[in-house]
Amino acid sequence: MADFGVSEVEEAVYRHFLRHPETRADHLHVLLRVGCEEAGAALARLIRLGLLRPGDTTGRLVATDPETALARLAELRLREIYEEMHRVTQYRHVLATLRAETDRRPAAAQGVEQLDDSSEIRGRMDDLAFFAREEIVSAEPRVRLSAEQVGQCGARDFRALSRGVRRRVVVRGDALEHQPTAGYLGELASRGARIRVAEEMSDHVVVYDRRAALMPLDPRNDTRGALVVHGGVLVASLVGLFERIWEQAEDVPLALRDPADRGTGLAETELRVLALMCTVGKDETGARDLGVSVRTYRRHIADVMRRLGASSRAQAALLARERGWI
Repeated sequence: MADFGVSEVEEAVYRHFLRHPETRADHLHVLLRVGCEEAGAALARLIRLGLLRPGDTTGRLVATDPETALARLAELRLREIYEEMHRVTQYRHVLATLRAETDRRPAAAQGVEQLDDSSEIRGRMDDLAFFAREEIVSAEPRVRLSAEQVGQCGARDFRALSRGVRRRVVVRGDALEHQPTAGYLGELASRGARIRVAEEMSDHVVVYDRRAALMPLDPRNDTRGALVVHGGVLVASLVGLFERIWEQAEDVPLALRDPADRGTGLAETELRVLALMCTVGKDETGARDLGVSVRTYRRHIADVMRRLGASSRAQAALLARERGWI
């Protein structure tokens, strides 16, 4: 009965009165070999829960019918779970306090900082995207995104869009000729993002809520470091730069493309591995269904997770479902 919030002692007391109705509780602690106060607390709680009630004889107790008791416990437990879920989903007040911390940063932290490591850049982009609540805009001069980059960018963008954050992206026209990149952009458009194309573009910038911006030191290679700009005139200037790029770009009807035409960037074998990973419980079973060794099957899984930018199989399955790949 632990799943219903009933302790071991409370369950033992309830079972005792099921076996021995209309008995007294005077020596219950001796019978159950528990402390007197512990037995008394268990009795009091069971009475409050309605699992025990006074019997026909004064001073004696009767256990409530098990079906009625469990229905009552289930109702109480579901109510607790609902209230807990409600508290968790009401995260805006927590977000407000966290955002307040950014406003208390020293002046140096509100200027420009340099990130040198690619993993540090990815982590900072994840944080900035997570805390964005209004709009993320970006100018992307790279023509080809690797499968790993598609997975990482998609994970950030799809989650932001699902929270109601607006998304605008400007890319070079050549990007539409690269299947994985075009597939990612098409998926973005299908989820409500606005995509525009500029024939020539050299500036690479991402701006979050007009409060912070990230600029790679090399627009065509973000592994060489990046600058993060916080607030003030600098961010306002980068917002103006993006808006000029946006106004000169042209809309592209990616949302009208058939989703079946948007490439996943995965080979047929990898798609089969992805489907098996989400449907079979053991690697041995998946390897047998695929007709390969367990070692080879696990290597395929590692490749798929890398392409998706996932750190676990569960995350890979979630990202794949978000993109409609499975």
